[in-house]
Amino acid sequence: MASICEQVQQGKTSWPELVGEEGECSIATIQRENSLVNAQIIAEGTIILEIYICDRVLIWVNENGIIVLTPTVG
Repeated sequence: MASICEQVQQGKTSWPELVGEEGECSIATIQRENSLVNAQIIAEGTIILEIYICDRVLIWVNENGIIVLTPTVG
């Protein structure tokens, strides 16, 4: 049986087309295109541990809630 990390990698793992879009609205798109990930909104400038988590997608947004970096699994 494949691990969750192997299963996640079989789906979509990057969403460059969402840069410039509203972060909250993009959660549904990401989870629809890869149902094994958990998308999370993170404010630009927030300090987080740089730990790779294979089923996490961080959605970096500015003060207006607009995505500023490509959401990617990890």
